[in-house]
Parts: sequence; structure tokens; C-alpha cells
Amino acid sequence: MLYKFKSRATGDLILLNEQGRRLLQIMGKEPTVQGIVTVAQIPAAIAAIEAAVAQEEQAMRGAPRAVDRDASQEQDGAAADRITLRQRATPFVDMLKRSAAENADVVWGT
Repeated sequence: MLYKFKSRATGDLILLNEQGRRLLQIMGKEPTVQGIVTVAQIPAAIAAIEAAVAQEEQAMRGAPRAVDRDASQEQDGAAADRITLRQRATPFVDMLKRSAAENADVVWGT
């Protein structure tokens, strides 16, 4: 399943099911088939996403480091392959900010 986010202020943004659900849950929205983030809700949604990004980054900095060189290289390679919440959320946060600036709601559907 895909989530397709739309706003009059931006182009459409399509997210895969897992990423779309996660962002909706972070914002306190039910990951339903359709929904809306009103202009009035956008500042709180942005703040919630930014807080979740900061929390993930703090957790990543605090993750224990491997002592063994081979394990360390393996861990570094896995970390390099990992797509962070910041990377996934940036286009969506941009959509929210642009929508707020133009007084436009953000809606989603599948």
C-alpha cells in the first residue's frame, strides 16, 4: 500500500506503507486510508516529527560501538546503508511548511 499526500501548495508526495504509517503515528494521526492535517495542526505535526528525528539521532549517537575491528566495519557498513528518519521525513516536513505558508491543508489517501 502507498500513502499519497496532497496539498494545493506543493506537488504530491508518495510514501510506502511503512514510512507513511510511521509519520502519521508520529504526528498523532491514525494511519487510515484517508485523512487530513489541517493548517492549524501543521505546527504541532512539524514539532512532533522534528522531536522524533532528534530522538532517533540521539539514540544512534548513544549506540554502543563494537570493539572488534571486523564487527566495527560491519556495523559502520550497516549504518551507512540505513535510511534515517530525517532523510525520510525531510520532504514531508517541507510539504507541511510550504502548506502552512500558503494556508493549505495536507490530505492523504491510498
